[in-house]
Amino acid sequence: MRMLMLGAALVMMTSAATHSVRADDDDAKGAQKLAMQGRDDYWHCLAREYSRDSNQGLSEQEFGRSVAGACPSERQYYRVALLDYLTTQYPDIDSGSHLATANRAVESAQRDIVTAYVKHRPPAK
Repeated sequence: MRMLMLGAALVMMTSAATHSVRADDDDAKGAQKLAMQGRDDYWHCLAREYSRDSNQGLSEQEFGRSVAGACPSERQYYRVALLDYLTTQYPDIDSGSHLATANRAVESAQRDIVTAYVKHRPPAK
């Protein structure tokens, strides 16, 4: 009888642990999907900023300042979604490190769009 109860308890614990792992996987996949959507939305917004006629003729520094202030809601959504994903994926790493990583991702996107602007703008007359 004890063996039967022990076996039943073991099955219940294994089932609960398996369910927990699946829920964690679902949470991580959902967080990853939201982070990727946030990245894509931010990049699309930066691309619209890149294409504005009002930006033609700006210096690299002027365009960089323009990009840094552009797309505030998309930028913040991307940062938060990425932070959530990193926290879900790597719960043992402190949140300050995750925030620094998310901030670097935002800065990298801005730097990339400024680099593209500089490489593709017409030469100064």
